[in-house]
Amino acid sequence: MRTPPGPPPIKGIVNQLSFFNEIKGNMIDYAGARFERYGDMFTLDFGAARMYMIANPDAIYEMLVTKNAQFYKGQQYRDRQRGLARFLGNGLLTSDGEFWKRQRKLTAPALHAKRIENYAETMVSVTEQMLSHWHDNAELDIDQEMMHATLKIVAKSLFNVDMEGKNADRIGAALTVLQHNMGGMSLVPNWVPTPAKIRTNRAIRAMDQIVYGLISERRRTDEDYGDLLSMLLSARDEDDKGMSDEQVRDEAVTLMLAGHETTANVLNWTFMLLAQNPDVEAKLHDELDRALGGRAPTLADLKQLPYTEMVVKESMRLFPPAYSFGRMAIEDTTVAGYDLPANTDVNIFTYFVHRDSRWWDEPERFNPERFSPVNEANIRRYAYLPFGGGPRVCIGNSFAMMEARLMLATIAQHYQLRLKPGQVVETDPLITLRPLGGLQMRIEQREVARQTEGDLVLA
Repeated sequence: MRTPPGPPPIKGIVNQLSFFNEIKGNMIDYAGARFERYGDMFTLDFGAARMYMIANPDAIYEMLVTKNAQFYKGQQYRDRQRGLARFLGNGLLTSDGEFWKRQRKLTAPALHAKRIENYAETMVSVTEQMLSHWHDNAELDIDQEMMHATLKIVAKSLFNVDMEGKNADRIGAALTVLQHNMGGMSLVPNWVPTPAKIRTNRAIRAMDQIVYGLISERRRTDEDYGDLLSMLLSARDEDDKGMSDEQVRDEAVTLMLAGHETTANVLNWTFMLLAQNPDVEAKLHDELDRALGGRAPTLADLKQLPYTEMVVKESMRLFPPAYSFGRMAIEDTTVAGYDLPANTDVNIFTYFVHRDSRWWDEPERFNPERFSPVNEANIRRYAYLPFGGGPRVCIGNSFAMMEARLMLATIAQHYQLRLKPGQVVETDPLITLRPLGGLQMRIEQREVARQTEGDLVLA
């Protein structure tokens, strides 16, 4: 077989425990060192399993586009015991084949661009509610602030409910458990009731109780609230069949995770990068001040905020929320000239493609100008894929981009955020790429006067 190079097979309990220790510290560091040593593709043999690791745009395009029919989602998604499917069920993120195609068609109208435009006001309103509790020179965990705000936004958009109090805490805790305990490898047999598995089971029960309760109530009243849940419940296929409660639950929980975690993390890294790059921050503030004049942004304003969009895109280049994602070959095939046997898992590392000097000039530098209309047109195909690619590109990408831009515009008008002196922010590569231990920042109110309803106030 033509097989990519790679480190020696990891066999025996001692070596496997050592491997887990190493990747627990940071999978990005582990993979990065091996990409540097072995090139764009390497194999990882763990026990009897073999995985391919890829960080090459052409190979990724071959997998996701040219040969997409030969790949399903990997075991870290579909495995009902250890994978995301244990929590997310058979939703768009974890399903495959004809079932996935049906669900994609049924779900697509709920996330159509025209539909999600209705949620712009909610995104801004929730962000302003958050800011009403902020005070000049306060020190906040921005990670928690963004997580709470995006959870409220997705709950209002998805279920038309104001997520506060106990339910917000339960869902937030459940999603945190998901981040820490799903999708990874383990040496512990599935039947062993570890503390992590007990926490996961509790989180699943809590999520199910809330979501199934909302579905049941909506079925009972049969009212259309104009939210995503109404769209999911009313969707019909060619045979005029809708989704079962379980299918609606799985898609709703999947959308909740995608609309909550990804945007919060995009904003986390954006504020960190702005604090480290005052020249970029100044250009962003100048655009916001000129376009908005201190008032709250609207959907229509986004056309007048091109630099804001460039900042978000560049933040996702350096810190893609989905820093890695997986596929599994369903038949013998080849990728980049290497043989890929059926049932082999492949991990695509977006993080390293986004930081490769072959595709990006000064790749470690935060430079939003890369995404000006002229420059963006020249980006190498599949060297930038924060939302994946091919037929399975993230269905919620428009929602996430609109949310990130509106929230950034709302916050950055009023405050500039500063890192504590000497603070080193490290990555925590869980299911999404989070800042390790949160993101402690001091908020400084901007001295920009604006006229609101006849009163001069600080904005």
